Amino acid sequence: MNRSPLDYILIALKGMAMGAADVVPGVSGGTIAFISGIYEELIETLNTINFSLLKTLRSEGVKSTWKKINGNFLLALLSGIFLSIISLAKAVEWLLEHQPILLWSFFFGLVLASVVYVGKQIKIKASDYKIGIAMAIGALAAYFITTLNPAETSVTNLFLFFAGALAICAMILPGISGAFILVIIGAYGPVLEALNTRDFKTILIIGAGAVVGLLSFSKLLKWLFETYNRLTLAIITGFMMGSLPKIWPWKVVLTYRTNSKGVQVPLNEHSISPFSVEGDPQLLQAIGLMLCGALLILGLEKVSAKKHRLES
Repeated sequence: MNRSPLDYILIALKGMAMGAADVVPGVSGGTIAFISGIYEELIETLNTINFSLLKTLRSEGVKSTWKKINGNFLLALLSGIFLSIISLAKAVEWLLEHQPILLWSFFFGLVLASVVYVGKQIKIKASDYKIGIAMAIGALAAYFITTLNPAETSVTNLFLFFAGALAICAMILPGISGAFILVIIGAYGPVLEALNTRDFKTILIIGAGAVVGLLSFSKLLKWLFETYNRLTLAIITGFMMGSLPKIWPWKVVLTYRTNSKGVQVPLNEHSISPFSVEGDPQLLQAIGLMLCGALLILGLEKVSAKKHRLES
């Protein structure tokens, strides 16, 4: 595929959007990849990375190996993700603490419109009861995961390695947040702290686990898309539907827990109506950001459709 420098800049920007989403517990970077039109290429590219590349490298050289793994695409995307996670971790942490309603409103609109977008790809027929069942299973699974309480665990290098592997699997699966998986297993705080303090040893351990998890899980995803394309899309749609209650902006805290820094953070929350929050000064801003998130998805859909028409 011949791409211009501008194309790679756009891929890097999509990577930055994925990275920003992955930092927030409740939003999946895989969702951003899917709605921005690079998801299947990403899965295909990851599946080219295996031990046979060593043979290609010896027999055909670096240039052929780089081309085989779609290196320019992968470099642009991963650079965007890494830059975003490193640069936005502090900003997202601040927003989660000081402006949670506005942050969650934007992502709620984003994911809600994504449900519609991904659902349209399935082309559901009245007789497709299997699609409905798959969607329901995905929604129930995602909702169950989001109701789990965070665990208190001892942070060891082995634990961080497996945390990275597990989180990256969720990150590339639309609808399941890798950051929220880290929250559930008690690794979100240590990971965010490592990013903010530039603890490169911890970052490398987590990154090694992420690489192992990514290369393993991508093979399963590729097989599912090739063998059960519409059912896989239905489960993904269900995952995103099931994650919506987790990212609903208006909540009341029922119980708290003490994190690794000794700070009280929410443990159990209950969703409420925005109109039950008397005199909420952020209501109009929140609705506006919700619409912005939804319009962003609609805009991406139109750009993607136009690009497909031009290519055909």
